[in-house]
Amino acid sequence: MRIATWNVNSIRARSESVVAWMTEQDIDVVALQEIKCHNDAFPLMSFLASGYDVAHVGQGAYNGVAIASRVGLEDVEIGFEGMPTFPVDGQEVAEARAISARCAGIRLWSLYVPNGRALDDPHYAYKLRWLDALRDITALGLAHDPAAQLMLAGDWNVAQRDEDVWDLSFFENRPHVSEPERSAIRRFLRTDGAGPGLTDSALPYAPGYTYWDYTQLRFPRDEGMRIDYALCSPALDTRVTGAFVDRDARKAKGASDHAPVVFEIAD
Repeated sequence: MRIATWNVNSIRARSESVVAWMTEQDIDVVALQEIKCHNDAFPLMSFLASGYDVAHVGQGAYNGVAIASRVGLEDVEIGFEGMPTFPVDGQEVAEARAISARCAGIRLWSLYVPNGRALDDPHYAYKLRWLDALRDITALGLAHDPAAQLMLAGDWNVAQRDEDVWDLSFFENRPHVSEPERSAIRRFLRTDGAGPGLTDSALPYAPGYTYWDYTQLRFPRDEGMRIDYALCSPALDTRVTGAFVDRDARKAKGASDHAPVVFEIAD
């Protein structure tokens, strides 16, 4: 089975190319982020016509996540227990950043982690709270069911290692590489009871960058970041036999600024 994750940066602008790519690459399930449309504007027919069921949650021109599957789509959950909100116009809003479904026995989450914007921005503290809440609920779930087949896939907006960015000095005093963010991801990987003991299943198969800014010829110069990946439960990680970043999808005309990451899952 093939499972992919892809920040598509507007599904309405790219639905046909996304579905065509899924078909060409023989993708069974895909976690999509930044769909950037209201629920009633999601281009559902493009997916249904190619045999994919879709669960999605939108937020207008911002955020939004979805899962498309041709191997089953059951027990859909939007958001997660304890997910932090963010104040918008004086009201606390649960942003459209998390959706999950059971696909062929795997509980797949499509996640769009808050960017953080700047180290002194309220969104940065929100990002850390969001990651901590996700880790806590994940650890609790795996404590109850250590054999769970679980994949947390998406745009994490955190480059875990120095080699996950093209120039570490460029990101000095900026989000994505700060120690609190990296520490928040490491706690997902801990197996000492302080975390759920997940594995970054893209490594060592696909260590390359997954995002290149549109400006400054970042993509031709390969000045990118690795911020799109999947953290898998121990039971599922043993089934991951390979992964790759599809750079060709990023090269296409009108493409997203992210490339999809594809995972090979053994039966």
